[in-house]
Amino acid sequence: MPLTQDDLLRMYRMMLLIRRFEERATQYFMNGQIRGSFHPCIGQEATAVGGCFALRQDDYMTCTYRGHGQSLAKGLDAKEAMAELLGRRTGCSKGKGGSMHFTDPRIGLLGENAIVGAGAAIINGAALTARLDGTDQVGLTFFGDGATNQGVFFEALNLAAIWQLPVIFFCENNLYSEMTPIRDMVRTDSLADRAGAFGMATAVVDGYDPLAVYDTTLAAVERARAGGGPTFIEAMTYRLVGHMVGDSEPYRTKEEVAEWRARDPIVMFPRRLVAEFGVSEQQIGAIDAAVAAEIEEIARFAEQSPWPEPHEAAEDMWA
Repeated sequence: MPLTQDDLLRMYRMMLLIRRFEERATQYFMNGQIRGSFHPCIGQEATAVGGCFALRQDDYMTCTYRGHGQSLAKGLDAKEAMAELLGRRTGCSKGKGGSMHFTDPRIGLLGENAIVGAGAAIINGAALTARLDGTDQVGLTFFGDGATNQGVFFEALNLAAIWQLPVIFFCENNLYSEMTPIRDMVRTDSLADRAGAFGMATAVVDGYDPLAVYDTTLAAVERARAGGGPTFIEAMTYRLVGHMVGDSEPYRTKEEVAEWRARDPIVMFPRRLVAEFGVSEQQIGAIDAAVAAEIEEIARFAEQSPWPEPHEAAEDMWA
């Protein structure tokens, strides 16, 4: 089904919300209000939104520690997400998961995961559950290019292929595995080619184009839902900030970052909506203002939420 103008505006609104959410969270981290480490997805909003817009709410999803954007795009309440970052009781994991473990089974979010590649095995289990239960749910797992060198990744692809599981393996190839260029780790220019060797469908897409990401992911979702088995998608994208807050980025040039920043989807997508889809500048401005106001409300909710009590530490930890 073609996207309507309302759909396109919702896509832009979500992309902008993710960007502003990550910027505010970065401020919290710099102020010492978020502990541990923090990995923003600034620059990768189009893959999150384009991919998740192709899913139903009851479809399953896993993602990485850089998964705030995907979690929000899948339907995670932004107030609960920010409260989780600040360790508050109202967070999606009651303040116990933090930045790298957003989880909400109500929307099919089976969790971010700090273990590189782990989400691929988990999504296979979810997809097998759907198969055994006789539903038409699918599973989608987001991961980075570095995860494609993990043993569990190859095992997951092989199992999904031989069992023809309804899974989409979505690789956000941002060119760097933490601080190491993927070109120094793999002797092929195409990560999709590696997945194709397992006997599954593959696709490569411009990860800075949310509409292309949506179309590519929707085709994979429809194939999986119809019993056609798994698909590997390689979305070429780029993070506009470091691997984590505090990364000095000695592994890439300022010129390279500037080239990608010139294509920033948060800037280019609304321009495209105006030029190609009849959206007015006033509609874009209204969304910008609405998101700015929403971020302030999200921040107020998170900051004013209570801390967990010490006696709650072991609650929900054991089955």
